[in-house]
Amino acid sequence: MDARGVAQLFDQWNGALRSGDPDQVEALYSNDALLLPTLSSQPRTSPAGIRDYFTGFLAGEPQGHIDSRSIQLGCNEAMAAGTYSFRFADGHQVQARYTFVYVFSDGRWLIQHHHSSLMPSV
Repeated sequence: MDARGVAQLFDQWNGALRSGDPDQVEALYSNDALLLPTLSSQPRTSPAGIRDYFTGFLAGEPQGHIDSRSIQLGCNEAMAAGTYSFRFADGHQVQARYTFVYVFSDGRWLIQHHHSSLMPSV
């Protein structure tokens, strides 16, 4: 895995968001992943919890865009962190900080940890 490959993992995730299918999004997370989502204070620690969050999030038809990114590579793991923004079908936009930790498991790169928090107003 190189930095370009890590960037493509975000593109894959964003494509799953565009599909509108929470199952496609959830399939990108490992079975023991932790999601600390942008628009909820409830940590999601199971596939069902992750699917539940994205069921609501996808109703707004979000389109994600990376604003800044830093990538670190390790042995069978990678991390991407920075800022991104989402535009929703109603024109509403949010900016957030993010961290994705990816692990290589069973021949696939999966999201092990995803933390996303709204940007502070100041």
